[in-house]
Amino acid sequence: MPGTVGRAPTPATPAAPEPPVSDAAGVVLGHPWAGTALGPRPRWDPAVRGVVDLVLASPVPMAFAYGDDLLLLYNDGYATLIGDRHPGAVGRPAPEVFADVWAEPGVGDVIERAYRLGESFLEKEAVLPFDRHRHGAREQSVFTRGYSPVRDSAGQIVGVLTVATEATQVTAQLQSLSDVAAALAGTLTLDDVARVALRYLLTAFDADRVTFGVDDGAGWRTVRRVRGELLDEADERLPPLWRRSPADSPGPLVVAARSGVPQFVGDGQPLRDTAIDRHDQKVRALAAQPLRTSALRGGLTVGYHRAHPWAAAERALLAASAELIGQAAERARRFETQHGTAQLLQRSMLPAHLPDLPRLRIAARYDPGVDGNAAGGDFYDAFLLPTGELGIVLGDVAGHDVQAAARMGQVRAALRALALADPRPDAVLAGLDRLVGSLSTETGTQELFVTVVFGVVDASRQRLTLASAGHPAPLLRRCAPGGEPRAVYLDVPPGAPLGLGCAPHTTTVRFAPGDTLLLFSDGVVERRRQSLTTGLDALATAVAAAASGDPRALCAVATAAVEGATEDDVAVLAVEHALMPSRSASMEMPAEPTAPSRVRHWLTAQLGDWQVPESVIGAAVLCTSELTTNALLHAGTAARVEIDLSPERLLVSVADSGTRGAVTRARTDTLSSRGRGLGLIEQLSDAWGTDPTVRGSTVWFEILIPTEPPGIDDRPSG
Repeated sequence: MPGTVGRAPTPATPAAPEPPVSDAAGVVLGHPWAGTALGPRPRWDPAVRGVVDLVLASPVPMAFAYGDDLLLLYNDGYATLIGDRHPGAVGRPAPEVFADVWAEPGVGDVIERAYRLGESFLEKEAVLPFDRHRHGAREQSVFTRGYSPVRDSAGQIVGVLTVATEATQVTAQLQSLSDVAAALAGTLTLDDVARVALRYLLTAFDADRVTFGVDDGAGWRTVRRVRGELLDEADERLPPLWRRSPADSPGPLVVAARSGVPQFVGDGQPLRDTAIDRHDQKVRALAAQPLRTSALRGGLTVGYHRAHPWAAAERALLAASAELIGQAAERARRFETQHGTAQLLQRSMLPAHLPDLPRLRIAARYDPGVDGNAAGGDFYDAFLLPTGELGIVLGDVAGHDVQAAARMGQVRAALRALALADPRPDAVLAGLDRLVGSLSTETGTQELFVTVVFGVVDASRQRLTLASAGHPAPLLRRCAPGGEPRAVYLDVPPGAPLGLGCAPHTTTVRFAPGDTLLLFSDGVVERRRQSLTTGLDALATAVAAAASGDPRALCAVATAAVEGATEDDVAVLAVEHALMPSRSASMEMPAEPTAPSRVRHWLTAQLGDWQVPESVIGAAVLCTSELTTNALLHAGTAARVEIDLSPERLLVSVADSGTRGAVTRARTDTLSSRGRGLGLIEQLSDAWGTDPTVRGSTVWFEILIPTEPPGIDDRPSG
């Protein structure tokens, strides 16, 4: 019976082909009823005949059980429901057909009560335990089922009518709404919200095309997903491909968002005037739902390539979805504003450019800790002294707020001023100690905690002088020509932090060509539930094993050397004493479709002039092409391409001014055509990474220059 037959298992492999579902009425009408209690068809009671005609004509699963034996007859929908029990169930007693489940509560007993006592029964959500297949997946079916007594012309109960309406899709959509709410709770940026929203809308509404868009003050930004679009792990990590639309765009999403009124088209050409490709042109049915929030205007659309009547339940579900997505988008907009302000404040207090010297290569990296939404106190600097030497510093002001960043700016500015007057490291830190003590007295707090290490590099004399105020000891990577690299921590007396009566002492060590110095904050090596020694050992091991001593590569190695997440800021400054001066060149890449091609031609010509090996040129051009294409697609701004060639390696960087953020490493074997660039770079380069900047980010890679094999004439004779 309806709602009870769900316990009937459907065989995995039928012994014989089942009759077509469409012949259920024919089977019922052709059954030999004359030999049953119902009797021949011409003699059926008019009321019973009316019920049978209703059942057979209905598109909804219905069944009629007649007489004391509850003989079954039913329609096509019900035949589909009971699976392999059709057509044998026609004309047989329901207790026999469903003998395996008849005795279970809510099955035979409710049908018996409807027949014997005239009690109607309704269950709004019944889970039927046989599997259905939808889009290649197995799922349980949920039905609303009802049983009603059927009376003949004399008013006597002669049977039970069963109606079953499938609610599986509605139940699944409500579950998916719960899932998307949980997923949206973890989003931080509009990119995150867009990914979750598009994935959910496409699946929950079984749509052919979905879009998400917001007003950013200068027009509309929209992003789209279409059915069948394959997005792999790498694609999901790349930012969505946003498209720009004018503020007065006639597109349904913009119109609905501006008016605040949903739009529904069941059959037509809703995107005729705004279609950008064949996916848009094929849309016949479209719903456009505004995102109603106090601080953000946006919208969603759900489209189909076929006519689609928008039921009230679907409209309500879309409205509820828009409410959740709108709230998440508003939170993301606030986060991005706060995050951008904090990061701009933080990075504006750091040097925009590091010195460019012939024998000293310098690189730095700063990554915010916590959630990236607060300014921090880590800082670094490198600058030329009046003596011609290089001053380098890395420090940490405790705290993760605007006040910590402001104190950091004061300390950094004071340090540079002191160093320009008297560059001796101990004298500089002694002056800073007095400053921090004065600031603590001025603010009436003893919570100003500052550590710093300052050094002076004399490349001509191959000498490095350092002093520390409570800061971790610097790490020196030594690599003599032809030797194996090793990393050692310098024996620099740490002293007390600034403001606590610091009495710094200096240490002078040899800084030879091939050596690289690494200054770092404690966020690089400290982890919860892990000893500091473990972090320091991991950093030294990673730096010694690095492919080269290039400062940018070592900064990337250092920030990833210790496993586990850190809640602290991370700052690294690296200085390499190069074996030989390097050659550099740069090119400004416009935000135009032809730009990557122009970069390829320029890079090929430049590296050819420098007589770089062909194998290196080929790999470098391919990697650079991928980076410039990604910058153009995902940042949408002009970019600067820089190359630096030394006898040991080629370094290429692409810096944009967009909002792409950090690029995530991905497994090469999971990359699609759109995300393949990162996989290619990982395969073709010896090191690569991404550095956030004040605006945008810089992605770089390094390729080692192979040692030339001996020529034929140089080989020893036999």
